[in-house]
Amino acid sequence: MKFLLIKYKKQIMYVIFGGLTTLVNIISYFVLTRFCQLGTTPSTVIAWILSVIFAYFTNRKWVFESNTRGFSKILIEIVAFFGARLFSGALDLGIMFLFVTILGFDDMLIKILSNVLVIIINYLLSNWFIFKKEEVSDV
Repeated sequence: MKFLLIKYKKQIMYVIFGGLTTLVNIISYFVLTRFCQLGTTPSTVIAWILSVIFAYFTNRKWVFESNTRGFSKILIEIVAFFGARLFSGALDLGIMFLFVTILGFDDMLIKILSNVLVIIINYLLSNWFIFKKEEVSDV
């Protein structure tokens, strides 16, 4: 069991922090639509911004354990992270617009389902491109 926890540590941590990021997104969306009376689109955008900020710091430190140092390299990492999240955020926004605004589905149900897809896409982009470990040469 311990071996499996070590072997899949990154995935387990991503599930934990991806879940927390999703909660930040959904709770923010809920508060903005229900208490602040904002519409679906602005609430989705603001919830996305808050969740991406939360995700960057948690993914950098606890999930992918980034060792990137130096202002320019960290800036590149941040831009890549936000760029990937901009893509998945646009996907979330498009899904919400299509299924809630156009087709009239329940907004909270669609928000949850959309976030499942977004979590998967974000993990793949982060693992393959953003927090990819630099290979160290023995030469």
